[in-house]
Amino acid sequence: MIGKLTGVIDSRGPDHVLLDVGGVGYVVHVSERTLSALPGSGEVAALYTDLVVREDLLQLFGFPDPLEKEWHRLLTSVQGVGAKMSLALLGTLGPEGVARAIALGDGRALRGAPGVGPKLAQRIAHELKDKAPALMGAGTVRSAAAARPATNGRAAAPAMQVAEAGTPVGQAVSEAMSALGNLGYAPADAARAVAEAQEDTPEADTPALIRAALRLLAPKG
Repeated sequence: MIGKLTGVIDSRGPDHVLLDVGGVGYVVHVSERTLSALPGSGEVAALYTDLVVREDLLQLFGFPDPLEKEWHRLLTSVQGVGAKMSLALLGTLGPEGVARAIALGDGRALRGAPGVGPKLAQRIAHELKDKAPALMGAGTVRSAAAARPATNGRAAAPAMQVAEAGTPVGQAVSEAMSALGNLGYAPADAARAVAEAQEDTPEADTPALIRAALRLLAPKG
């Protein structure tokens, strides 16, 4: 299994890069979001990879960090979601957007990705509602090393800088979900409440996010 590649970008296509690793060229398919964040040809980049093996084809799919790679694996566990559709979802919404849409059961947001129709969007939200919280709680905080590929002295592209700058928000989400879990709330319920609370107050810190989520979880009436 090829889990990560670090090399020089030889060339770029509309949905892939050719990565030269020690003289061997690997075609790595990436989302539009990841492609726009990578450096130019001749620069060094690192991608976490997932290898898809078929009878007549081997394909590598690349991600900027392990979290996005795990979201890709989770998405492709849903019937009807292939690797390229997963890249479309992650490229359109990002892992945070996918997590929020699943937690809220927001099929409309998932339908924003090319090729995702209403039925498939609902299937994704339904099948992953109990599996996604583990990734939301444990993987929302990205390390700077994982969030920014090596660029041989060149500054990272804006999309990668945004991911790094958003780490405190990810920390708040992770801590809020952990706190709600310790209070006995089911992971799916905690994820839904935290996602809704964060949607209302995107920059909320951990205490504010916990209070807002608890208000949403409180019995009505």
